[in-house]
Amino acid sequence: MKKPLFSIFAILFASLTSVAHAQWAVFDVGNFSQNILTAARTLQTVQNQITQLQNEAQMLENEGKNLQSLNFNGLPGIISTLTTTQRLLSTAQGMALQLSQTQSLYSRIYPSSYSGAVPRSQLDADALARWADSRSALGTSLAVQAQATQNFPADQATLSNLVGQSQSAAGALQVTQATNQLLALQIRQLMQEQQLKITQDRAAALEEARAVETEARSRALRQSFMSTKTNYTPRSITGF
Repeated sequence: MKKPLFSIFAILFASLTSVAHAQWAVFDVGNFSQNILTAARTLQTVQNQITQLQNEAQMLENEGKNLQSLNFNGLPGIISTLTTTQRLLSTAQGMALQLSQTQSLYSRIYPSSYSGAVPRSQLDADALARWADSRSALGTSLAVQAQATQNFPADQATLSNLVGQSQSAAGALQVTQATNQLLALQIRQLMQEQQLKITQDRAAALEEARAVETEARSRALRQSFMSTKTNYTPRSITGF
């Protein structure tokens, strides 16, 4: 009895051993490791693609900010101020600010000399016209100065808004637009300064020309008074 029982156990043990050896032969450790490495590389590739997509999305967002327009436009106010000052110059009385008209009026009212045949009434009329020109030019200069002073609060507000917009700009376009408007404000102020200088120089030039013509008028009056054509008729005077 012992020998058959032993034989049965031997057969079962051999069968289990052969099964275990068969299972161990199916599991490939190298292939398993390679699969793990492949999965890790695939995961890294996916992560890199996700990072790339995130970077592209950030680039698109930044580009959208760079293309965002500035929510402030100070150009209408700048142009309006400049137009107001220019209107003062265009309505200036007396000597015109256009070249052809200035040359014509200057030749007529500010002659280089007067002939002896010019009547006293003409001399007086020209002198009055020159006085009116000087007075008008001075008034225009004062008006432009007053307008420049009046522009200060508006310029200060525009400058403050533009600097604030520039500092809080979200992108390159907003920075560029704010900078352009700041440059426009500076150019407008330079043009206003030029306009003011023109009116001041105009007033000074007309006053100098009037002084020169006063001497010409005096010479004409002396010539008229001392001319040999002037006859003096003595008359008796009754005294008290």
